[in-house]
Amino acid sequence: SSSSSRVLVFLWTPSNGDVVTFVDNLSLGFQTALTPEALLFCFAGVTLGTLVGVLPGIGALATISMCLPLTFYLDPTVALIMLAGIFYGAQYGSSTAAILLNIPGTATAAATCLDGHPMARNGRAGVALFMTSIASFVGGSFAIVLLILFAPMLANVAVRFTSAEYFAIMLLGLVAASTLSVGSPIKGLAMVFVGIAVGLAGMDVNTGTLRFAFGSYRFADGFSLVAVAMGIFGISEIIKNLAHNDAPRIERKAITFRSLVPTRADWRASWGPMGRSSVLGSAVGILPGAGPSIAAFMAYAMERKLSRHPEKFGTGTVEGVVAPEAANNASVQAAFIPTLSLGIPGDAVMAVLIGALMIHGIAPGPLLVVEHPEMFWGLVASFWVGNVLLLVLNIPFIGLWVRVLTIPYRVLYPAMLFFICVGVYSVNNSVFDVYVAMGFGVIGYLLMLYNFPIAPLLLGYILGPLMEQHLRRTLLISRGDVLVFLERPVSAALIGLTLAILVWMAVSQARKHSAKRAMLTRPNG
Repeated sequence: SSSSSRVLVFLWTPSNGDVVTFVDNLSLGFQTALTPEALLFCFAGVTLGTLVGVLPGIGALATISMCLPLTFYLDPTVALIMLAGIFYGAQYGSSTAAILLNIPGTATAAATCLDGHPMARNGRAGVALFMTSIASFVGGSFAIVLLILFAPMLANVAVRFTSAEYFAIMLLGLVAASTLSVGSPIKGLAMVFVGIAVGLAGMDVNTGTLRFAFGSYRFADGFSLVAVAMGIFGISEIIKNLAHNDAPRIERKAITFRSLVPTRADWRASWGPMGRSSVLGSAVGILPGAGPSIAAFMAYAMERKLSRHPEKFGTGTVEGVVAPEAANNASVQAAFIPTLSLGIPGDAVMAVLIGALMIHGIAPGPLLVVEHPEMFWGLVASFWVGNVLLLVLNIPFIGLWVRVLTIPYRVLYPAMLFFICVGVYSVNNSVFDVYVAMGFGVIGYLLMLYNFPIAPLLLGYILGPLMEQHLRRTLLISRGDVLVFLERPVSAALIGLTLAILVWMAVSQARKHSAKRAMLTRPNG
């Protein structure tokens, strides 16, 4: 029952004063994660994630967007387990192409190329692939422990938040994710505003007035999340890869089981980097806008600086492989801490997962832990189940993933486009949604051509309507007094931090422009 389930939830309140044991919580989680349906879709998610990680140019985000229509016919917990499995499964698979071909399957594996491919050229490809699987498991497991410890505590604190605090923390998340990530912060902020405008299209829930509808009733319900996500990430990536002919030339690699076995020296050299990079990756993953790519390069740079032989990095050292892999997987798992406890996505993938919850009528945020404990703890337990499945998939089946790389892209991309169109149409049985997806696909491709980040657009699209609801609710309660955001300590601190980030961004941009002007005006010679 609901009341008995709530007793199992981890609480830390002044009324009880004690920490309720994790044993019952994890027992509830594994009871959910080990059901046949959850196991089946967890296996499907991590397998599909590994596949898209191996294939360069697709990525977890496009795949999750394509799989969103499937979640309508699944239990919400099972659907979230599958989508999350795609996300962290892609981190495992992306190292295969990076090591064997020097082509990162995803951006997070770019740091793995630096020493992974030299190891392959030195005849140690099997060892590199084996150690990346172990490092990924260690990094992911460390972050799962942090998730178990801190996510319920944060949720318990956030339960006391009012609409003022929710608006302030969503504002901070949007600004941080758009300005602290790689690329131009000004372009990132511009994409946030575009995303908010797209999210506000449709009928006003309070007045019933149509907004941004362009005189058409088709926009009364706004833009479909599935159409927007699949268009701006899935279709745009296909157009980009077809336009630039990015398909690599593949040579089959022979990997034997004997070649997978690391030496004792490999193990001794790896444990330290795995541990340090797991801590670093988890810390970076919690921050909005940072992401696994930054965590991987930071871990690589840290290990190179700490190494007694930094000159070996780049020549095929095992430390240079395990450090970025442990960091990026820890970062991916740690990103679920603010997402599940506060309902604030740090990147576009987390935003899509929150969108999947909203499709099922489940409000993301701190009440998720209290009102849906089976979902929260089932998802947490599934992370460990999925990581074990990934070890089983990656180590024995490395040869299979290598053969997957030989799939011709002229066959792969049209098939993906077909399934995208079928998936978008199946949501509302609407051809108009297919046109919307195509339109956003073209828009996404044009934005990529001019180096505009498209992830902030999706963040603004999903968080914009929620921010509007909390803003209007706060102003209604305060009778239009905007100072209410500064009168409450938490919201005032969050808004102050947001302003500090904007000031820091403006100063950094001014310094960069000054440096460029100084170089241009410097006399030759």
